[in-house]
Amino acid sequence: MKMSQKTRKPRKLPKAIRPEEWTQLVKVIPAKDKISMIAFLLGYGSGMRVSEVSKCRKEHFQSDGMILIEDSKYGTDRKVPIPKGWRKDFFGYLPLKKSIRTLQRKFTSYNKKAGLNPKYTFHSLRHGFATRLLESGTPINMVSQALGHSDISTTGIYTKASPTDLLKHYQEKF
Repeated sequence: MKMSQKTRKPRKLPKAIRPEEWTQLVKVIPAKDKISMIAFLLGYGSGMRVSEVSKCRKEHFQSDGMILIEDSKYGTDRKVPIPKGWRKDFFGYLPLKKSIRTLQRKFTSYNKKAGLNPKYTFHSLRHGFATRLLESGTPINMVSQALGHSDISTTGIYTKASPTDLLKHYQEKF
């Protein structure tokens, strides 16, 4: 009698926006579209999911430089850093008054206009946040905490997506 084996769905590496691509993306967002700029900044600069961005309010910003995300994906609260580049006048746009789907469509549109990877999605901003943290030497457990992952192995996918540290350590040791 044969034991049935579960077929595993292949795990693809996350599509993460690189810092230079972030700069390209920002350049194509018209000045009048502050809502998209703010939404993308929260995704890339704080690692927030699009659903969390859409629910973000001024009162979530705390004096300790963090944003409190209440009732995130798995019903837990977590804190993420206020993104660099955040300006006080952005508070006037919160809540963003755009649906999740609208924010995703705006991202797709500006991504195409910037000539970036057509497979990028709004979630690629979050992947970029995680990848940048790991590449800068942030311990994986802290990255996991910032992303709200309950299992650190979920965060481990970013170490495969960005083997920069491996190469750096290899070059230093050999």
